[in-house]
Amino acid sequence: MMLTEQTSVPVGALPVAEMKAHLRLGTGFADDGTQDGLVESYLRAAMATIEGRISKALIARRFLWKLEDWRGASEQALPMAPVSGIISVSLVDGQGVSSVVPVQRYRLIEDTHRPRLLAREAMLPMVPQDGWIEVVFDAGFGVTWTALPKDLLQAWLLLTAEYYERRHDVDGHAGGLPFAVQALIERWRTVRILGGGAG
Repeated sequence: MMLTEQTSVPVGALPVAEMKAHLRLGTGFADDGTQDGLVESYLRAAMATIEGRISKALIARRFLWKLEDWRGASEQALPMAPVSGIISVSLVDGQGVSSVVPVQRYRLIEDTHRPRLLAREAMLPMVPQDGWIEVVFDAGFGVTWTALPKDLLQAWLLLTAEYYERRHDVDGHAGGLPFAVQALIERWRTVRILGGGAG
């Protein structure tokens, strides 16, 4: 199984100005924008960390998911949420030849934590021998940071501030997430039961 981003988050979708205000950059002197690139890089790092913990895309973008087989005969949980749409489902044979599955054969079950691909017929299409499945989908709370739930936005800003403030640390300290960040994202974590079921 492999999940890759097909589109990236544009800098305009990131809360750079809000993060600078949170850090109080520019207080007492003119803001010449010299810290923008650094703030952006830590925003992206904190976003990746939080997304990895909660399996949610903070900012909307397109993903390609490759998997060897379905986990269930009639449904398949998707690896990222919230999913706004399935772009395509393809079956790829052992020679790398791809065939698109007709949209009439499946539908998206939207869910904040566990969106699923559901067969419209009895079963999802059979995977070719030595082949795999490719699912292209869009996921994220919205196209900019303003669409984020307030607790996730606060967690994102707090973790970015932590990264920014520790940028000069050279002692190799690699602690876990700050307690405040953990508390804010806890309700967004996906709980896996029974070995993941169809997920």
